[in-house]
Amino acid sequence: MSELPAIRWGIVATGMISSWFVEDLLVSRSDAKVKHVVQAIGSSSVQKGQDFSKQYCPNSQPAIYGSYGEVYADPNVDIVYIGTPHAFHKQNCLDAIEAGKPILCEKAFTINTRETKEVFALAKAKGVYVAEAMWLRHRPLIQDLQRMLHKEKIIGEVFRVYSEFGLGLDIPNLPDSSRYKQPHLGAGSLLDLGIYTLTWAILGLDAGTPGSSEKPKILASQSHDGSVEVTTSVILNYTSTGRQGVVTSTTMATGNPDVLARIQGTKGTIEVHGTVPSDPDSFTLYSTFERDQVKGIIGRNAIKTFEYKPVGRGYYWEADNAALDVLAGKLESDVMPWAETIRVMEMMDEIRRQGGTVYPQDEE
Repeated sequence: MSELPAIRWGIVATGMISSWFVEDLLVSRSDAKVKHVVQAIGSSSVQKGQDFSKQYCPNSQPAIYGSYGEVYADPNVDIVYIGTPHAFHKQNCLDAIEAGKPILCEKAFTINTRETKEVFALAKAKGVYVAEAMWLRHRPLIQDLQRMLHKEKIIGEVFRVYSEFGLGLDIPNLPDSSRYKQPHLGAGSLLDLGIYTLTWAILGLDAGTPGSSEKPKILASQSHDGSVEVTTSVILNYTSTGRQGVVTSTTMATGNPDVLARIQGTKGTIEVHGTVPSDPDSFTLYSTFERDQVKGIIGRNAIKTFEYKPVGRGYYWEADNAALDVLAGKLESDVMPWAETIRVMEMMDEIRRQGGTVYPQDEE
């Protein structure tokens, strides 16, 4: 068996999302495509970086830096993972691109479309790989589900998708310093949670190739606690097919893990299960509902459940793909190309425009 290709990661920021990503980089698994090495860690202080390394990669020996710039400058780093809050993504990406470092940057990619286009313009000019870390799209579950929906048409013609993501955060009682209460940090449910329900609608309704697909018409409403958006509801209408998506997100209550997304077709329904919409682990194929008018019963049959339990959390799939892209000399991800990141950002900008959510970055 040939040895796996190796890639050396620089980790930018030491918060929760970075800890999950690093743990998954190093988890032992049979389907690994790349040998991942944690080469460097950048934090706001060396002490935080050392604490992070001891807890999440104790068997590694990364260089520890008290700034992000030192990670970008490290000649032994092949690619950087940016795990800062989305308000900082634009500048983090620009700095890494200037240093010539390939990037896998967490979602939401930036605060708005203008920032996203600025990052990609510099990446194109400098010839540097950049990809949005939308881990949901890289999961084998998604690849199989899209094939079944759009090629095999396992439930006939898809006509509607519903998805909701709720995470009760008790916004009024959080400290004022919390990023969930700071508009300049992109506070609200849409960029954190709604991006996933929006993605489920796109995956279920859109049979096109990422980056070259239709932009649906949008009807959106948002509610706010002061200046912070707390609930978003959206109807998507694909005018060429008549397909519709109903998606919602909220920080006011936690959602139902039994059905993360419901995809309805002319010959059946698929319901997706897991912990939250960003973390599915199975889906079930159902027949259409049938009504027994005599008995007054409405029922359906569960035909088959498809399970995809990951080892660890499942962040390693996006890491594998990004690493292979960089090793192959690509500038974009095939799974999440620049045009698709831009399309989703444009949709979220329109949702915020209709809902009345404005970030300070919108007015720069």
